[in-house]
Amino acid sequence: MLVVRAITASDLEALLDMAAQVGSGMTTLKPDRKMLGDRVSVAVQSFAETIAPEKRDYMFVMEDTSNGRMAGVCAIKGAVGLDEPFYNYRIGTLVHSSRELDVFTRMETMYLSNDLTGSTELCSLFLHPDYRIGNNGKWLSKSRFLFIAQFPHLFTEKLIAEMRGYQEDDGRSPFYEGLGRHFFKMDFNHVDNLTALGKKSFIAELMPRQPLYVDYLPDDAREVIGKVHTSTAPARRLLEQEGMHYEGYVDIFDAGPVLQARVSELRAMRDSIVVVADAAMPHQAGEPTLVSNTTLHDFRMIVASAAPVQGKIALTADELALLHCQGGDQVRTLSLNVRKNVHV
Repeated sequence: MLVVRAITASDLEALLDMAAQVGSGMTTLKPDRKMLGDRVSVAVQSFAETIAPEKRDYMFVMEDTSNGRMAGVCAIKGAVGLDEPFYNYRIGTLVHSSRELDVFTRMETMYLSNDLTGSTELCSLFLHPDYRIGNNGKWLSKSRFLFIAQFPHLFTEKLIAEMRGYQEDDGRSPFYEGLGRHFFKMDFNHVDNLTALGKKSFIAELMPRQPLYVDYLPDDAREVIGKVHTSTAPARRLLEQEGMHYEGYVDIFDAGPVLQARVSELRAMRDSIVVVADAAMPHQAGEPTLVSNTTLHDFRMIVASAAPVQGKIALTADELALLHCQGGDQVRTLSLNVRKNVHV
């Protein structure tokens, strides 16, 4: 059986193995022992509430309890850009007009921006290829929303998610080759690794502060602005189902879109409910439901095939054990799939 749970210090080796499979473009999950070791340490302190909320980095792992394997990982950073710069390009518009010549043009531009500094960030979502079946990817991603719904006071009102930008089959980034390489004079993977290690001062030192005209870029670079990596498209759809949307901010290296939402407007905030776990209640199979315990330091979540009824939800002994709960304990629930509105 699978369970999503808070990461522990003993998960580091498995996390390193998983990070080695991620590939380029995900700066928050590089197979670097010191970086990931520090991150796991911060995550453990985050769940223990021994550091300030804005410094926290909640990491979750999906564990296959039948063999102890790490099946996936995801995370929520309490606030970005407070200890190191957080840059994006903001897509804007400049208007040029001449009444005398009767010419009016709108030019798309990109501005180097720190606008999203201080936002809570969803990041580091990765599911092992062996487990990319059924609903596993969906509920690994959505587990973070249920955590936020249970502990909204720990997060800022603005939630963001930087999506991995488009790359060609050979790993080439058209946007980086069309723009970034001219300023950084190094390969995309090298720049990607530097930013993953927190070495971001060179961005401010080398990138122009003036607005950049999108029309000056090569065609293939323009076409991928705001476009996600092929393998990231399903993840984008899942986030959009939960209330996140694109507002014209992109990554400065690969132009992947940054999705945003107000925490108060998330589906999980609106639709999740706290009910009582009942082991004696007759079990009737239904739509898959996300179920979590309500404990910060030992957060755990599963998918059950039962829906809440009159303030209770039927859970088996095995499901209760996965949640580290007992009958009578409170749990938070949310339907895994978005219910479509029915118009009568």
